[in-house]
Amino acid sequence: MTNTDSPEPAPPSPDQTPNFEFPTQDVLVTERRPSSARSFIEWVVVIVGAVALALVIKTFLFQAFYIPSESMVPTLEIGDRVLVNKLSYRLHDVHRGDIVVFERPPLDQTGEDIEDLIKRVIGLPGDRIVIRDGHVYINGQLLSEPYLPSGTKTENGPTDKCTEDKPCVVPEGSLWVMGDNRSSSRDSRWFGPIPERDVLGRAFFRIWPLNRFGSL
Repeated sequence: MTNTDSPEPAPPSPDQTPNFEFPTQDVLVTERRPSSARSFIEWVVVIVGAVALALVIKTFLFQAFYIPSESMVPTLEIGDRVLVNKLSYRLHDVHRGDIVVFERPPLDQTGEDIEDLIKRVIGLPGDRIVIRDGHVYINGQLLSEPYLPSGTKTENGPTDKCTEDKPCVVPEGSLWVMGDNRSSSRDSRWFGPIPERDVLGRAFFRIWPLNRFGSL
């Protein structure tokens, strides 16, 4: 019988094994350094942006004020720094008892180079103020003033106003303000009511010194 099967091919010898080589490529990574001109422009943009933001905050939101006198002792001491909210009275009316910063009235001419004053709001528009026996009366009612040290007496100013016969009436759009240090404060007892439009904002936080850091 004839064998029709084909012979099996012999396996390749080791010398005949194909040798595959993969090409290699060196990749050079370089870091691009910004030019000095570009760095300068970036810094200018950052500084201008920071200054603009600070001006917006100071003009419309918050501003720090230094206390130069003893008119608000013991609530505020000389050298204290307070933060004033300039947005408060755009959102609500002034409240009795608020501590406010306002433009110095033209009638308060003491020779001191002070542009703004800080006092406490005592009288609101329409109030009738009487100072009697060392106390303040608003519309016939004794004003409770827990922020004053015990024994504090409020005396009248250099005029004969704010008496039973001549009460001080706060006009519309105005405020009556006094310092907490009643014996060492030039306030509405001297220069009269102040226009509400002259109020710069409400002092709400003491930021210096650190040992008295906190809300007012």
